Amino acid sequence: MLDRILLSRFRNHRDTAVEGTAQFNLLVGENGAGKTNVLEAISLLAPGRGLRRAALADMPGQAFDGGFAVSAALAVPGGEPVRLGTGVLPERPSRRLVQINGAEAPAVRLAEWFSIGWLTPAMDRLFMDSAGGRRRFLDRLVLAVRPDHAAQASRLENAVRERNRLLSDVRPPDPHWLDAIELQIAESGAAVAGARADLILRLDAALAALPDSPFARPSLAYRPGGPVQADALAVALHDGRPRDRAAQRTLTGPHRDELDVTMAGKNQPAAECSTGEQKAMLIAITLAHSQLLEGGGEDRPRLLLLDEVAAHLDPVRREALFDRLRAGSAQIWLTGTETTPFEAILSEASVWEVSSGSVRRL
Repeated sequence: MLDRILLSRFRNHRDTAVEGTAQFNLLVGENGAGKTNVLEAISLLAPGRGLRRAALADMPGQAFDGGFAVSAALAVPGGEPVRLGTGVLPERPSRRLVQINGAEAPAVRLAEWFSIGWLTPAMDRLFMDSAGGRRRFLDRLVLAVRPDHAAQASRLENAVRERNRLLSDVRPPDPHWLDAIELQIAESGAAVAGARADLILRLDAALAALPDSPFARPSLAYRPGGPVQADALAVALHDGRPRDRAAQRTLTGPHRDELDVTMAGKNQPAAECSTGEQKAMLIAITLAHSQLLEGGGEDRPRLLLLDEVAAHLDPVRREALFDRLRAGSAQIWLTGTETTPFEAILSEASVWEVSSGSVRRL
């Protein structure tokens, strides 16, 4: 688990230390106090742009000098704690730095040390928003199982971006250069698509096997954005050049994958379900994923960040949620405006009050 978490000049936190963590960790305070900022800082200790997907330039506090730092000690099985850190320097605000035990490292290496997932109020519209948001959600779930997925997904994204640049150029692109870019898309795309399809298959089976629960049960399906085998994808990209050049973007490939979610029993698309049903299905997916990791021989530490997740659940669903989280091994971070919804776990939780960017242990 993470401990000794330090935030320096991050959002509204000038110098914040969170120490003495437990399996359940609760941050309470008024809206705008800085609770979610702590969760966002923790989420930056993993590959990607964090739970808000914010630009680096938006993360330093406005009253500070343009740089920020986040660090934490990670307990790992059978070894000394690993010190993880990330941040930006004031003179280079667009370049994210990552350190592991004091040595600079690429951000994708962070996935080798622990897996992380999160639920935030902004995700309540996951099933209503763009396919891109659902792909990012799916990729975080895959990354918890396959640490190399971040590198493959990044390679795919960069290659598609380069192909789109060539296709949108007023000059006809060099076909040999397109061949090389498309080979890269095909190789990394096949790896990304295969990992997504495998995770969805396993996760859907885990959802189907869940015991009776007060949470709505979703059914998952993978809808690929093109061929999933490398050879077939390379051919599709080559043959689609005239069409893609007219559109000035790549219209085939895993960057157009879709995660289809329906509510089991009703056979109703998640996007057509009520807000409460969508929230319940999102929680069910998160819990099934956690259970999947528990039974998969995964030995990396795991974290789950749940921002305001209990506030809109009735007592029965809150109790069911806490019971399921308690049964797992993940370190849980929760936020709320008061402790009342969390009475069932207060005796076993580390609790902090957050106020105007400062944190005080209760």
